[in-house]
Amino acid sequence: MTIFEKHSKYKLLLCTQTGSISTTVTCQPPVAKEDSSLTTTTTSITTTTSTETTEDLKFHGIRKDVSASELLESQIITEDLFKGLTSGEVTVTEISEMNSVRKYLEGTNSIAGVYLQSTGETLSINEAKLRGLLTPGTTLVLLEAQAATGFIIDPVNNKKLSVEEAAAQGVVGNEWKKKLLSAERAVTGYRDPYTDKTISLFQALKKDLIVKDHGIRLLEAQIATGGIIDPVYSHRVPVQVAYERGYFDEEMNQILNDPDDDTKGFFDPNTQENLTYLQLVERCITDPVTGLSLLVVVKKGEFYFFVDEATKLILKSTTTTKAGGRYQGTTVSLWELLYSKYITEEKRRDLVQQYKSGSITVERFLEIILTIIQHITTTTSTETTEDLKFHGIRKDVSASELLESQIITEDLFKGLTSGEVTVREISEMNSVRKYLEGTNSIAGVYLQSTGETLSINEAKLRGLLTPGTTLVLLEAQAATGFIIDPVNNKKLSVEEAAAQGVVGNEWKKKLLSAERAVTGYRDPYTDKTISLFQALKKDLIVKDHGIRLLEAQIATGGIIDPVYSHRVPVQVAYERGYFDEEMNQILNDPDDDTKGFFDPNTQENLTYLQLVERCITDPTTGLSLLSLRK
Repeated sequence: MTIFEKHSKYKLLLCTQTGSISTTVTCQPPVAKEDSSLTTTTTSITTTTSTETTEDLKFHGIRKDVSASELLESQIITEDLFKGLTSGEVTVTEISEMNSVRKYLEGTNSIAGVYLQSTGETLSINEAKLRGLLTPGTTLVLLEAQAATGFIIDPVNNKKLSVEEAAAQGVVGNEWKKKLLSAERAVTGYRDPYTDKTISLFQALKKDLIVKDHGIRLLEAQIATGGIIDPVYSHRVPVQVAYERGYFDEEMNQILNDPDDDTKGFFDPNTQENLTYLQLVERCITDPVTGLSLLVVVKKGEFYFFVDEATKLILKSTTTTKAGGRYQGTTVSLWELLYSKYITEEKRRDLVQQYKSGSITVERFLEIILTIIQHITTTTSTETTEDLKFHGIRKDVSASELLESQIITEDLFKGLTSGEVTVREISEMNSVRKYLEGTNSIAGVYLQSTGETLSINEAKLRGLLTPGTTLVLLEAQAATGFIIDPVNNKKLSVEEAAAQGVVGNEWKKKLLSAERAVTGYRDPYTDKTISLFQALKKDLIVKDHGIRLLEAQIATGGIIDPVYSHRVPVQVAYERGYFDEEMNQILNDPDDDTKGFFDPNTQENLTYLQLVERCITDPTTGLSLLSLRK
């Protein structure tokens, strides 16, 4: 086991304790409770969440959990992502949030409810029927489409429900329950009467277990909302996988690809047109709060905005490679750009009406859209492939450097450059953030008797810490990123900290030296910037001092690469000469000579990790504080 593995093991972080014990996510500062005879102190224990293992890598499917191996087999995740998941480089949560994965686990929006234009109300499908806004027939097919694509939706309370739950809560009328339970089997599966196996909607259709028109309508709704559902594994599948598993075929593809009025199973109550589900979804508006798709219903005489099918076809067939922002470097249709985040609802209506009236040509339409996007992306500094920069410890880090350092995968890098995922989204992934920011160093002191939070320097001035303990704690801060002001929750360079009085000027020279563990040491022989470990190997710093700073870096997220200003995975540290097996052995089996830190409460020599584990977490700032008893 390497020192890195030891630091990432499942740990029980114990704070001071008396009396009863509770398990919480963060360790709260102790609260003194007065008793008639004595004062006791109660605290909590911080238990870190258990690291995912290959046995429990489960994703939330539509109705049940889905294994990582099933997602790999279904071509939803790549081999690289699967390996990253099993090795712990990326988590289930992070992969679940990728657009390319989420669309198969959750699908895209079905028609959730009705937006009544005259009053601005959002109504459930059932409520719209009760008010006479939808016919019983339209109501039934819309509810069946919801049931067949995952859940019945309560758009008022933004809830997804099974048919049983929806009927119990009055979201659908009991008169629909039997038909909706039947439609729901498009998600949960039909029983093959000949084999007793669970089969898909398409397979049930082929075996004449459901009426053809009904089955086609539900199948089209599934495809329009993300893909055909595999009822065995409870997620949607890519089209090629659907073909392979017998959930779709070329004949059905032709039927759905060239719909006539007989196969257009849905109805626009405003125009009285028969439409496909996708066409009806495209006429919906998006609720700005919930993100749900709502069918606009207008009263007689009110203006109803929608894009007719002939216009839509032209907009979809008009493409460009010149769009900026998230579409940089890709071929995209005018239709996609029109309904992108860059175009407001008001502008969308205006441009469509201008085009339909003949005021502008389709070429001019595209030109206007591209100009709007260019203006927005340049004024808001939207990321492009040229400026995909992440915030490192002291300077920005390029996406290509994170790829080279094995911090992000090839798939994530491609997603970033194509605009599928943003710098911010990747920066917030735990597997990336720990290398860009690290984890908490010991930020300050928590004084139990008064409940005060103090800086390390202030604790020394009050006589709570010796000068020696103060210095090593401040050096550890400097060597792991920043000097910390825990009272104002600020991270500062040594120069800034000295100027603001967070550290005394008597420490400045020593702390500037320790800070070079982050910014790099100068090799006197080559004039190049070298790391803490390399400086230690060249005898540019005292061995005990260097080991203490190196151990602090590893305890707070990993060895820092001073050239690129971020922490690196252990294998990369070995490859770049920032660590070796001999040093790993020293840190893995510490004796009192290499335990460079001190617990002022127990008078013990400890490693930095051991001292961090005795800290409490400030509930407001999240900083780690060394708890001191008088």
